[in-house]
Amino acid sequence: MKRIAIRPASREDVPLVFQLIKELAEFERIPHEVFATEDVIRESLFGERPAAEAALVSCDGKPAGFAIYFNNFSTFVGRAGLYIEDLYVRPEFRGEGIGKALLKHCATIARDRNLGRIEWAVLDWNPARSFYEHFGARAMEDWVLYRLSGEALKSLADS
Repeated sequence: MKRIAIRPASREDVPLVFQLIKELAEFERIPHEVFATEDVIRESLFGERPAAEAALVSCDGKPAGFAIYFNNFSTFVGRAGLYIEDLYVRPEFRGEGIGKALLKHCATIARDRNLGRIEWAVLDWNPARSFYEHFGARAMEDWVLYRLSGEALKSLADS
């Protein structure tokens, strides 16, 4: 049986977190969309006002993946929730229960913090969709994700 361990990322882990982010971008076929740097990740996770938290997972002592998450808020539920920005398991460690362990880790955080729900986005082609559905997650097909960024964000803010 393989030994899976999950722990909060530390400042010293930023190079590994950044490497995993780049690997995830490759998997998602969007490496050109990684604009972050190690310094940006360090400030975002460990600066004066952290924007997110990260957990690292290892399998038999080898780095196997990570999750990055932060609080959001539901006006309908009336409580904060947990938004999983990224949950990634390196290909050579898939099928070992690591993804389930990371998802369970996030669920435990949500339960222990009395959060209302967990949400995340998944690319429509990602085979992990059936993995998530196995645990009772459901696609929010009646909701459409919108994004405002780059020049459009600047233009609206400046208008």
